[in-house]
Amino acid sequence: MNTVIAFIFMFGLLVFIHEWGHLIFAKRAGMLAREFAIGFGPKIFAFTRNETVYTIRLLPIGGYVRVAGEDPEIIELKPGYHVGLEFNDDGKVNRIIVNNKSKHPNARVVEIEYADLDHRLVIEGYEPDDHDEKLQFEVDRKAFFVMDERETQIAPYDRQFASKSVGKRAMQLFAGPMMNFILAMVIFFILGIIQGAPVDQAQMGEIEEGSPAETAGLQKNDEVVKIGDTSVSTWDEFTTIVRANPGQELDIIVQRNGEQVPLTVTPRELEVEGVDGKETIGQLGVNLAYEKSVLGTLKYGFTQTYDTTKLILTNLGMLITGQVSIDMLSGPVGIYDATDQVVQTGFMNFLLWTAILSINLGIVNLVPLPALDGGRLLFVGVEAIRGKPIAPEKEGIFHFVGFALLMLLMIVVTWNDIQRLFL
Repeated sequence: MNTVIAFIFMFGLLVFIHEWGHLIFAKRAGMLAREFAIGFGPKIFAFTRNETVYTIRLLPIGGYVRVAGEDPEIIELKPGYHVGLEFNDDGKVNRIIVNNKSKHPNARVVEIEYADLDHRLVIEGYEPDDHDEKLQFEVDRKAFFVMDERETQIAPYDRQFASKSVGKRAMQLFAGPMMNFILAMVIFFILGIIQGAPVDQAQMGEIEEGSPAETAGLQKNDEVVKIGDTSVSTWDEFTTIVRANPGQELDIIVQRNGEQVPLTVTPRELEVEGVDGKETIGQLGVNLAYEKSVLGTLKYGFTQTYDTTKLILTNLGMLITGQVSIDMLSGPVGIYDATDQVVQTGFMNFLLWTAILSINLGIVNLVPLPALDGGRLLFVGVEAIRGKPIAPEKEGIFHFVGFALLMLLMIVVTWNDIQRLFL
């Protein structure tokens, strides 16, 4: 039960922060954000606030912000249509009744001859039985279509995605992944505040009971300054040598209370999964020391985000070049299983895992593939270079095909997860 709650919280947080970034920058740019959704599929919960419908949907496989200009369901008022018009106190049309007009006895029914709800915001037409006098009505900028008793706000062109500058559109698309990186930094800051930030030196933290480090006489706060003939100044240098010498006796010198103390330690052999299969590394059973300081915490937040990003990009590159099999990818099932294992190790590790997944989500969304933020940014970039946008129909086909391929990849990855768990 703890894993289920943790997974729902983590998934909800990552998707919420990502989509919130898109929403905030859409509104800042003056775009009409029609819907902010967590999940896909049928609605479970919905409410409306400040022109935006906030929904939670059934399938927990992502989320989206639907911006005006990407609305296939918007009704086009063609000549000959009969619609009902309702008016506000200023005499402007504030509701356009598309069907079920009998349910709106106060609506004025007109036959459309011309309608412009993008620029001029006017409707021209006639009384259904009188074509002698053409009527013209001004439309309120926040008027609603009413179709099947469901209201959809109109979007003048200056509130549509396509009307904004290349910079504003690019920022709105980039904002989602950006918020994932910011979330990761915030989590690392929190970890730094709670547990402290790791020191730069090869300084010992907690010593595992019964470990080779304890057997050799290593103590908390000891600082390793030399291994054999090699000087050591950082934790990475220390762990690199230890990992490379499983079962091999190492002569080390540690700094303890202002004195240098010689010790001999033999790293135990540990089998781990490597890029080329299983490999054996050395391990001493000691943790890095942590210190609590404002500067150290800030540095930790930025460096951990940078290092994690670099590692994920390296692995992504290896996947693209074929150095890593697609079988290494995990979908929702695999992530849930990994979350279950992480939750059992404690809350701090769960926070760390959430930060890593947040960075992962940000990077994946920036990959220039169809239907992802990166794919849409690619089109904005092409427009900036060529000076005009690519035809919406062509871009739509590109994203539709890409989305179908991504769903296929999701099915393959999920099947791999199931095989790893049950077969």
